[in-house]
Amino acid sequence: MSDFDAIDSLLDTVGPEAELPPCQVRRELRERARLSKAQVARALGVSPSTLSGWESGRDPAGEIRTKYAYLLDGLNAKLATETETETEAAAEKPLTSGKAATATPSSSPNPGQDEDEDGDDVELLVVPEPCVLCGRPAGQRVAGFAQHLAPADCRPTAAKAPAPAPAPPAEQPTAQTPKPPPRTTRPARATKHSKAPARHAFQEPSGPVDLIRQAVQGALTEHRGDIDAATAALLKRAIPDAMRLLDETRKGARYDVIAHPWIPDILKKQTARGADQIWEARPKWTRHELPPGRHQVTALDINGAYLSALKTHLPLGQLEHSTALAHDRRRSGVHLITPPQWEHEAVLPNPIGQRDEPGPLWVTEPTLRLLLRLSGPKHQLCAPPEIHESYTSGATENLLEKFRIALKDARDTAIEQGDSATLEYVKAMYSKFVSTMGESNYNRELYRPDWMHLIRSQAFANLWLKALKAHDEGLAVVRAMGTDELHVIGDWRGVFAEGRGVTEVKVKDTYTAGTDAGEHAGEGE
Repeated sequence: MSDFDAIDSLLDTVGPEAELPPCQVRRELRERARLSKAQVARALGVSPSTLSGWESGRDPAGEIRTKYAYLLDGLNAKLATETETETEAAAEKPLTSGKAATATPSSSPNPGQDEDEDGDDVELLVVPEPCVLCGRPAGQRVAGFAQHLAPADCRPTAAKAPAPAPAPPAEQPTAQTPKPPPRTTRPARATKHSKAPARHAFQEPSGPVDLIRQAVQGALTEHRGDIDAATAALLKRAIPDAMRLLDETRKGARYDVIAHPWIPDILKKQTARGADQIWEARPKWTRHELPPGRHQVTALDINGAYLSALKTHLPLGQLEHSTALAHDRRRSGVHLITPPQWEHEAVLPNPIGQRDEPGPLWVTEPTLRLLLRLSGPKHQLCAPPEIHESYTSGATENLLEKFRIALKDARDTAIEQGDSATLEYVKAMYSKFVSTMGESNYNRELYRPDWMHLIRSQAFANLWLKALKAHDEGLAVVRAMGTDELHVIGDWRGVFAEGRGVTEVKVKDTYTAGTDAGEHAGEGE
């Protein structure tokens, strides 16, 4: 029977999906209910960036879709009920102008005020406020003052004495205020949040890095101090934790992250297991001939290549097509270019990588900027590339800067303290963040294949620039591979700082290569 029970449970999951309103309606319902993205995301157990995707074109699936539909239905019903209640209240007590409400001295908030100062409609209050005349709860506000519309409802507590009316709460004006404050439609209860929370002395600062520390401590506690088991658990949750860290570092940011924009076809996979049309210019180069003699070659490992590449010009919004021939440095995206001829293959790799087919190709912003830099007056290593068309958007180099710095600080601290669990966890966070932001089933919170290509290409461009630096400083560049492998001959410590920091390099291997007559670099390994 257990087999049939399992089948029945599986069948229960098969059925029509819950219907969802259009994306714009989803956002309107949330905003009308005065709910933030963080509040709704927390209730559904997702990140705010995921919710942004649902409000801009992407649909959830499975159980989370049912929960989201239930929330939207509830908001729609509640908002409809509130609208009906307000309509009924308005029908029972017709709205009057400020002039009608202040026709007699007993109902005027400012005796002696010119009665021609009307034009202020009656505002219905969600939460009753003290009447400025009698102090009893009133459900309307006229000309900025809470008061009763009918004289029969207003019974001043000090009617027999000429003394002024009882003082209302601090946020309400008294009857003797010369001029009423400007009208506002903000509910009175919103003033509860105007006071900043108190800060406690000697309290540990909390922030993005603290999220990483808490996750590691929690995993170690759960696995009773077993570092290997805790590390394995942290690696499994690296993707959602990276998205949570991204949301934390984006709080108060100037730009919103558009998690699921429209993407042109060139950025979409041509087949299920195929690739899109973007060329990332990945280096895979070995020097054909070494200088005469035997040489000690040092294989250098570039630290945190993808982490450093997070600082790159990323497009903010939806990519827009253009056929402008000039490059706009204020924008970023992908470009169809005819690359220039490269005549330095003997000593430096081609900046666009090893490409067999000639002719135009789609490259990313970092590759184009590298080619333009190399064609400039400082280097003059090649001709400028020919730009045919582009898909770009307004861009910033600092979109992921706080995210990068949080990961870098956690990495530096982990290295300093010998904390292997945190170090492996941080590495997994930024590497998987980059590799899964394209068409991946492992990260559905962020769909930015353009960002993925740009960050990867920036890592490749960074390695190429290190090869150029080594060449300019008199080192012989022997090999450049991927994002982090650079082989050189010569006193490399006079060119690069040695260490484990992201701005430093470490030795991966050393070997002897070459003969008196010169030979291929790979034969001496």
